Amino acid sequence: MAAPTAASTVDTREKPRLSFWQIWNMSFGFLGIQFGFELQNSNVSRIFETLGANKDDIPILWIAAPLTGLLVQPIIGYFSDRTWHPYWGRRRPFFFIGAVLATIALILMPNSSALWMAGGMLWILDASINISMEPFRAFVGDKLPSEQRTSGFAMQSFFIGVGSVIAALLPWVFTNWFHLSNTAPSGEIPPSVRWSFYFGAGAFLLAVMYTVFTSTETPPEDMEEFRRENAEAGIWDGIKESFMGVFNMPTAMRQLALVQFFTWFALFAMWIYSTNAVTSNIYNMKVDTAFFTKMSNLIDSRAQQSGSEKVTKQLVALQQDTKEIKQFQAENPDKILTVNLANYYLTSGNPSPTEKANLQRVQQQYNDGADWLSLASSVRNGVAALFAFIIPLIAARTSRRITHMLCLLVGGLGLLSLQLISNPDLIVVSMAMVGIAWASILSMPYAILAGSLPANRMGYYMGVFNFFIVIPQIVAATILGYCTMHFFQGNTLHTIALGGVSMVLAGLLTLRVKDTDDQPRQTIQPAVSPGYDTPTIINPDPRA
Repeated sequence: MAAPTAASTVDTREKPRLSFWQIWNMSFGFLGIQFGFELQNSNVSRIFETLGANKDDIPILWIAAPLTGLLVQPIIGYFSDRTWHPYWGRRRPFFFIGAVLATIALILMPNSSALWMAGGMLWILDASINISMEPFRAFVGDKLPSEQRTSGFAMQSFFIGVGSVIAALLPWVFTNWFHLSNTAPSGEIPPSVRWSFYFGAGAFLLAVMYTVFTSTETPPEDMEEFRRENAEAGIWDGIKESFMGVFNMPTAMRQLALVQFFTWFALFAMWIYSTNAVTSNIYNMKVDTAFFTKMSNLIDSRAQQSGSEKVTKQLVALQQDTKEIKQFQAENPDKILTVNLANYYLTSGNPSPTEKANLQRVQQQYNDGADWLSLASSVRNGVAALFAFIIPLIAARTSRRITHMLCLLVGGLGLLSLQLISNPDLIVVSMAMVGIAWASILSMPYAILAGSLPANRMGYYMGVFNFFIVIPQIVAATILGYCTMHFFQGNTLHTIALGGVSMVLAGLLTLRVKDTDDQPRQTIQPAVSPGYDTPTIINPDPRA
């Protein structure tokens, strides 16, 4: 990659309007990036549970994702502002490197044989995705004039939605169309999940490469000044500035930070706990108390015997599962099992034919529920892809702030509605409501922010802005496990409801944001020139 070069010179050139296909090409890579993110978000908790994690461990294991974002995003943003290569340009070298690394990580992730290995691969996968994704946000600010930015970010949202739809569907497709099993022996990842990751790896690389080779970038206006200023700044100065930027944010960025905090806290709660919440509360993973007591006694007995370190750790985790069931389900005539308890007793407990049938039912219900949640997530992302084209129209008739607020309110109510569902089919409706919020989350904050940022610092500030995506995720990973155990009696569905309340609050806080570029209550007429230009704006007030 070319050496980083300075970026403090201000580019005063007017940016040309781009056509539909130019915006299409520059945004297409997000299709692949979202394959990686959606496979991660939809399946990593499932992989962790399959490899022996209980629901208390999952938030801490997930902390890898936001921590890598916190470390990687501002640094990549800073250095992508300061990079120029005659062929590769400014942002595209980072697209390429991130895509190659993420492809490798997606292939290795579902082949993890131990929990520590899956946790480590999550660090690598998330870091690699962030290397590609962060410069894509700045790419829109680099290439599009202000009046086209809402459309540019909406196009990114469209590809994010499409990529998410396909990626979320993959485990279900491989199971139901290609007849790959969605179950596997204890401690192994099901074939349908493994092949989903392999397919996603190829899609990630191809989609990002399409953008790399079909898009161009404009060189700095004053190349000599650009290079001179680079010579005056060292790598350590860049790293230090990357993390100090949080104290020097523009006003709109500070206001949006609070909105982002509560938004992404809600999303992380959904990603961490949705698999457990849906399978435990909406699917039938129950066995009678007598059978559960027999399982618990066997595990306690074996835990007292000496064994290998691996077996001891497994039995300690299973004892934690049985302890929580006894604590939170004491009054229930039937007990909701974890998939780990079912897996262990099937392979090591010598169950009777009736017990074996019950445990196989629990296994099947868990994997069916996880697959159906993936399908519902696909609907969520499909709604987001379609709604991405509606958002600019709503924003033109109201304002970007009002549009974002309404979308977040709908998404928060969608998460809360999961509390009322007993029919799995209705999960799709709840996820569709979250999809409306997701479309706005992926576009509106960036469209609002881009108008308040200096063009030559776009990548840097976009990276700093992402602190307020990763910090709430770190907070969520730190406290949600405690909240689930101590306030919600171990019921992860209540934890997702907390996320719904957080998203509603984020919507209300949007009203505090000042959008310097926004022009509310405007009249839309079709653009005269063809292409994906934003509609021509006619101000109804002749005094303006």
